Amino acid sequence: MNTPTRLILASGSSIRRQLLESAGLDVETTVARIDEETIKITLIDEGHSPRDIADALAEGKARKVALKNLDAFTIGCDQTLSFKGTLISKAASRDEARDILARMRGERHILHSAAVIYHDGEPVWRHIGEVRLTMHPVSDAYLDDYLDRNWDSVRDAVGCYKLEEEGIRLFSRIDGTYFDVLGLPLTPLLSYLGQRGIIAT
Repeated sequence: MNTPTRLILASGSSIRRQLLESAGLDVETTVARIDEETIKITLIDEGHSPRDIADALAEGKARKVALKNLDAFTIGCDQTLSFKGTLISKAASRDEARDILARMRGERHILHSAAVIYHDGEPVWRHIGEVRLTMHPVSDAYLDDYLDRNWDSVRDAVGCYKLEEEGIRLFSRIDGTYFDVLGLPLTPLLSYLGQRGIIAT
């Protein structure tokens, strides 16, 4: 009898784990301890794009966990937000969150959702999904009320919103997949696992 292939999610994200488990995958989770801020600052200083930064962080997380689990297929993920070509990080405070949302209202921004899989100490697959989102030109009053109601939930969310919650009301148009919005390019990832015979298709 063949031993099932180990799948490890190198992330503490409950939503990513839930997406994988809902798709029928038996996945372990291990939080990858990497210095994300230092990596971001270095890559920005070197002129890398938000898309490149998402890919680099996803690979860094996968590598960190994979090197101690060579037999497993280890999935690293990260998501960045690009607004007018500039990386927007998670807000450090409610006031900063309001400033970010106020700048983006009536405008379009891009979410880059990167995933990298490591196996036997090497990257074997990578994908970067892209979602383009256009915000309504919402009022100051609505932004204040929105953050009053949702700050505890969105304080750790890139862009200071969650589309699976009230954040969907901020947007007039979304071009891309819902899974990429949630931070996991699930369809191409499952396709790869199926091609490798790791999951049945």
